[in-house]
Amino acid sequence: MMLSPGTHWAELALDQPRVMGVLNVTPDSFSDGGRRMNPDTAIAAGLAMAADGADIVDVGGESARPGASAIAPDQEQDRIIPVIRALAAASVRVSVDTRNAATMAAALAAGAAIVNDVSGLTYDKQAAAVVAEHGCPVVLMHMRGTPASMNALAHYGDVVAEVRDELLERVAAARQAGIRAEQIAIDPGIGFAKLGDQSPALLRGLPVLANLGYPVVVGVSRKIFIGRLSHESRPDHRLGGSLAAGLFALARGASILRVHDVRETAQAVRVWHSLSG
Repeated sequence: MMLSPGTHWAELALDQPRVMGVLNVTPDSFSDGGRRMNPDTAIAAGLAMAADGADIVDVGGESARPGASAIAPDQEQDRIIPVIRALAAASVRVSVDTRNAATMAAALAAGAAIVNDVSGLTYDKQAAAVVAEHGCPVVLMHMRGTPASMNALAHYGDVVAEVRDELLERVAAARQAGIRAEQIAIDPGIGFAKLGDQSPALLRGLPVLANLGYPVVVGVSRKIFIGRLSHESRPDHRLGGSLAAGLFALARGASILRVHDVRETAQAVRVWHSLSG
C-alpha cells in the first residue's frame, strides 16, 4: 500500500520529496559535532537551512553516533530549547530529535512541530503519551538497543523483513498509546544497529517499507556505508555519495531525506523530481 495521492504529513504535501536538515547542537556527533554549540551559531545555521530549501529543521542535543553515552534531559534541553524557540518564532518547521519525554514536551512547548525519536518511542516509557497528548507528527525510527549497544545487536537473518516487522511493532504500540495513524512516519534507521551490507540491503528493500502506507524518512547523509562504498574516510567529503544514495532512496519509495547538506540536496531533489515526473 503506497501513499495515496494527496497524502499530507506534518502539514506537508508528500506529492514531492521533502528535505529535513540536520542541526546538531552537540559536541560529539559523528559528522559535525561541536560546530554549533553556541545558540546563535545554531540558530543562524537553522535559518540558513530553511532558506536553502529544508522543509523541516531537525534539532538534536544528544549524539546518537555508535558508542555515544546518554546525557541528562535537562542538559539536552539547555542546548536545544533556545534554538527551537528562535527557529519556530521565525516560522521554521522544527522537529526535535530526542528520545526523552521531558525534552519532547519542552520542545513542543517551545514551538517544535514534530518529534523524531531514534528509539521509536521505546527508550522513555512516557514518550508515547507525550506525543499522543500533543497530537503531533512523529518519526518512529528502527534501532535495536541504544547508541552505546546497538552495533552488538546488528544480527539479522533477513534485515528487510526484520526491520519491517519491528517497525510495525512500534507503529502498533504508538497506535495503542493513542497516536493517530496519519501522524506517523517511519525510518529504517540506516546505520543504527546496521553493519556491513545491512544498510545497502535496507535501501534496496525500501519498497517493502513504503508499501506499509506510512511516509518513509531516510537518513543516509555522510553515513559509514557511503564511506565504505566510495573509499572516503572523512564524513564531510561524502557529499556525492550522500546525494546518490538519497536519490536512490527516493526512487525506492522514500518521502523525506534527512541530510546535512541541505542546499545541494534540495537542488538534486528538485531536478530528480522534475525529471521523474
